[in-house]
Amino acid sequence: MKKIIGIILGVAAVLGALEIMWLWGFCRFYVGPNQMAIITAKNGEALEPGQILARKGQKGIWEEPLGEGRHFLNPIFYDRQVRPVTIIPPGRVGIVTSKVGQELPEGEFIAERGQKGIWQSVLGPGKYRMNPYGYNIEVVDAISIPIGYAGVITSLSGAQAPSGQFAGDHQKGVRKDVLQPGLYYVNPKEYKVDVLEIGINQVSLLGQSGSKVVTKARQLGKNEALNLLQANVLEQQEAKRVDYYNQKSQSRASSWGNNSGQQMDVSSNNRGQSLFPQQSVQFNQGELTLQELVSFPSRDGFNISLDMTVEFEFNPADIAGIYRRYGDLPAVIDKIIMPQITSISRNKGSEYRAKDFIVGEGREKFQNDLTSSLEQTLGSKNIKVYNALIRHVEVPDDIRAPIQQASIAVEQDLTNKERQITAAKEAELNTQLALIQQFGEKVQQETEKIKAEIRADLEKQVAQIHAQTLKKVAEIQKQTAAINANKVRVLGQARATALEKVEGEQAKGLQLKTAAFGDPMAYARWRFADTLNPQMKINIIHAGEGTLWTDLEKTGFAELGGAKQLKGQRQ
Repeated sequence: MKKIIGIILGVAAVLGALEIMWLWGFCRFYVGPNQMAIITAKNGEALEPGQILARKGQKGIWEEPLGEGRHFLNPIFYDRQVRPVTIIPPGRVGIVTSKVGQELPEGEFIAERGQKGIWQSVLGPGKYRMNPYGYNIEVVDAISIPIGYAGVITSLSGAQAPSGQFAGDHQKGVRKDVLQPGLYYVNPKEYKVDVLEIGINQVSLLGQSGSKVVTKARQLGKNEALNLLQANVLEQQEAKRVDYYNQKSQSRASSWGNNSGQQMDVSSNNRGQSLFPQQSVQFNQGELTLQELVSFPSRDGFNISLDMTVEFEFNPADIAGIYRRYGDLPAVIDKIIMPQITSISRNKGSEYRAKDFIVGEGREKFQNDLTSSLEQTLGSKNIKVYNALIRHVEVPDDIRAPIQQASIAVEQDLTNKERQITAAKEAELNTQLALIQQFGEKVQQETEKIKAEIRADLEKQVAQIHAQTLKKVAEIQKQTAAINANKVRVLGQARATALEKVEGEQAKGLQLKTAAFGDPMAYARWRFADTLNPQMKINIIHAGEGTLWTDLEKTGFAELGGAKQLKGQRQ
């Protein structure tokens, strides 16, 4: 029995070791950092119709990938694929296209989570573990609106907004709200963002040589990543504008050739209309070069071409409406600004003679009329015009030469007159300079005289002040001596008075003391006794009968009681 149990235990141990070897040697696998494992089950229930990813217990690709770490799966029943996860860096977004979920309604392509299609919400910067068999992630740049620009939003999904109105929620079209400068994580599949300048822009028409549009210069910040994003946004917008002009150029050139049967000749255009030749246009640091011109007949029948610069601005509150009605900046220039410039220039210019555009006063009046008309016309379309400057006017040579010669003659005559006036002024100036020099010398002499008088007067005043000072010092010394003498007298009187009072009071005190004793001799004896040393001892040696006591009585000491005391002691 024990032998059987031992065999069973041995077999169990072998089987356990084999199982451990199987698990750790064949079933174990590792998913590293920033990786995920896609698992395919070889057995299980069949997928439902239209189902792509399998749930646990179904045969097929599991919907949820396995994350980082150690995992154990039987390779007989499961296949695995280790793939990198999706990492979205800062400044970029992930657009998710779901292959699984509920079907969208017909005509819709923007989906919510759980629906099949392009998700409306985007993935921000971060790390995402999503099954590539069920979800496709496209990483694109976020929208960075530069300073001096506004982002006009066009919704690409939903029902079409009514004509002439802004798009609302779940509607397709241009939205009223715009994006201010900043970074936005916008789904480009749902919204199209066009950046338009909100500062002052220029349209410069260069006569027969063409024209150019100068847009707002880029303002770079300190964040290089944001600068790169903004540069990408502006380059994309510029590419759209170039495409727009190229398409317009080809369209108009084709229309011109079909209608007239000849090539378009810009130099021979006398219609006063903006033309787009068959050539591409390019932006160069915010400058778009075109082939636009302003040409019109004058009142006396001469063809006039102008060099002109028009400064205009879009108000941020109106920029969405401008974009909805006309489109981007090139479209606004093509549809509104250029037609108004050429139309107003033609209408106003036909009221002036060719000579008026050469003479300064006439050209200035035409410029003021043009500016005022553009301000009124474009202002009604929410486009603010600041200036319309005329820089150069091209007039035919057959009229420009005589006018210029006449103007030169007039200017020469004016120059000669000015020279005569200048010569007279120079002579007058020389005279005045001589008078000034003479007056200066006179003033210098008078100044020296005044200085001498002032110096003498100062010396006189100093001497007077010195004499007065000496006089004052003598008077003060005299007063001081009198005061000192009076001081000595007063002090002497005070000392005498004090001595008199002190000595007098002392004498009065002695008188009072003497009066108190009744006899001057008694007071003297008291003073004598009072001044004796208390420690003094008197020793009297008896020398015989009669002699000492008789003498003591004569001295008066016996009256004080001393002799009587001694006599009593003796008896």
